[in-house]
Amino acid sequence: MENITDGTWDSLPVQLNEKILQTLEEMKFTYMTPVQSACIPLFMNNKDVAAEAVTGSGKTLAFVIPIIELLLKREEKLKKKQVGALVITPTRELALQISEVMGMFIQKFPEFTQILLIGGSNPAEDVEKFKEHGGNIVIATPGRLEDMFRRKSEGLELASAVRSLDVLVLDEADRLLDMGFEASLNSILSYLPKQRRTGLFSATQTQELEKLVRAGLRNPVRITVKEKGQAASATQKTPARLSNYYTICRAEDKFNNLVAFLRQHKHEKQLVFFSTCACVEFFGRALESLVKKVTIHCIHGKMKNKRSSIFSDFRALKSGILVCTDIMARGIDIPDVNWVLQYDPPSSARAFVHRCGRTARIGNHGNALVFLLPMEEPYVDFLSINQKCPLQKMSPIKDVVDVLPKVKAMALADRAMFDKGMRAFVSYVQAYAKHECSLIFRVKDLDFVSLANGFALLRLPKMPELKGKTFPDFVATTVDTDSIRYKDKNRQKQRQKMLAELKAKEKTELPKKNFVKNKAWSKQKTKKERRKKRAAKRKHDEDSDMDEEYMKELLEDTRLLKKLKKGQISEEDFEQQLTNSKQEAGGP
Repeated sequence: MENITDGTWDSLPVQLNEKILQTLEEMKFTYMTPVQSACIPLFMNNKDVAAEAVTGSGKTLAFVIPIIELLLKREEKLKKKQVGALVITPTRELALQISEVMGMFIQKFPEFTQILLIGGSNPAEDVEKFKEHGGNIVIATPGRLEDMFRRKSEGLELASAVRSLDVLVLDEADRLLDMGFEASLNSILSYLPKQRRTGLFSATQTQELEKLVRAGLRNPVRITVKEKGQAASATQKTPARLSNYYTICRAEDKFNNLVAFLRQHKHEKQLVFFSTCACVEFFGRALESLVKKVTIHCIHGKMKNKRSSIFSDFRALKSGILVCTDIMARGIDIPDVNWVLQYDPPSSARAFVHRCGRTARIGNHGNALVFLLPMEEPYVDFLSINQKCPLQKMSPIKDVVDVLPKVKAMALADRAMFDKGMRAFVSYVQAYAKHECSLIFRVKDLDFVSLANGFALLRLPKMPELKGKTFPDFVATTVDTDSIRYKDKNRQKQRQKMLAELKAKEKTELPKKNFVKNKAWSKQKTKKERRKKRAAKRKHDEDSDMDEEYMKELLEDTRLLKKLKKGQISEEDFEQQLTNSKQEAGGP
């Protein structure tokens, strides 16, 4: 690791505790990073801090060290069930990581205890753990923490416990807001004392974040840590030691290129990002079969209890592949990641920066590669301008072979794989439609045949986006896909039972009425537009000149005219009755 630093720890304008310096020495952190040298003195001098720094710049130590120092300075020592510091972070993986670092430091301070409050475990167990062991330092995700505040009936007085709070840290604050935790954060903040130190750490600044700064911090010192060697006006948001590449390939060649690349970098540690959980499930399973003699893990947001153990296992590996969604894109520190591969560009440009930041952390060298379709090439310029994230074109990947027939064979051999492929394709199209850079990523520009071939589909799925379209160039399998069986005997038995029940139901059911099917998910009208339409219709009805009385008169005239035409009344009678009806309508 190169020492791109701001000096050694003893050069700080504040004196660090001897035990903290010993721990830093044991962890082999001889030098500070810029964000650490900027934040630690401010925090220790009781200032609120709002820090923006590139991902991988050592933000964790910038708040872990001041937390311990501030708790040591307390006049009144903390009791077992008094909370002195609270760290809130968006994901359980990041919380685990912070807890791990905190644990290394408080080993030398037995007077402090820490507790981890995150999803994926039984809340009742967390309640019992706090009641029994307490927790002077709480590291938590917003959802679980908010839940803990509501468990007073179970004997957990967390609202009372946080009255002694000295320090609040919001880590990856912009992601906390992106993930919809704003309501939870406001609820949590309402329990906390106003007299506290607050640190807000983030890799990007947004308007929503600015609102949070104003609401939660008192006259904060704002810190923006720039990469050295970068002009202030063109600050690069990715680490300076990161080599950022892109490659252009057709949808049907994309997976072949990925497999070839992974096979050529077997002895390295790599993250592969996909846009959806279903894509991780499908392509992760395919990679396990195609890239031999490599440990491959898959992780995504819909995995509940397994995520923590998978994350820990991968961190411990010297080499391997982690196939993941953006759940792994922020703040996660995985040692020695050589390559970050983005099979799908993320739905937002900010997420692109954070994905890349999983490598080249704290002065290390790292590489990132994004796979783009030919029509997506303008995204390179967009990233360079919008995110100050320049990319260079990679020379074509060598020794690419067609592995898609093998993926098709896997789908034919096991219905589970066939299902995963169909779900992955549908989820990819839906995610594509949601891309915030919609001028470049447009569903109407997708070559569905090439895309379906790239997913090794045996047939095209029935989905609204494909309705009414024909694809003569797509060669579907000659095999009846309904006949594909599950390898898992129990699943196959369940499927047969379900099919038999459906058949019996169809025989007894009356024929269904015709109904209009839903529009393509990506083209549905918003509720707002529908409300506008209804309001306009109501206005039209209200403004109509034809009141009820006028309509009645018109119908009566029509009835008389029909009688005249049929010869039932004479012209004289017709005139007489018409005059009478007008007089009745008009009054005396």
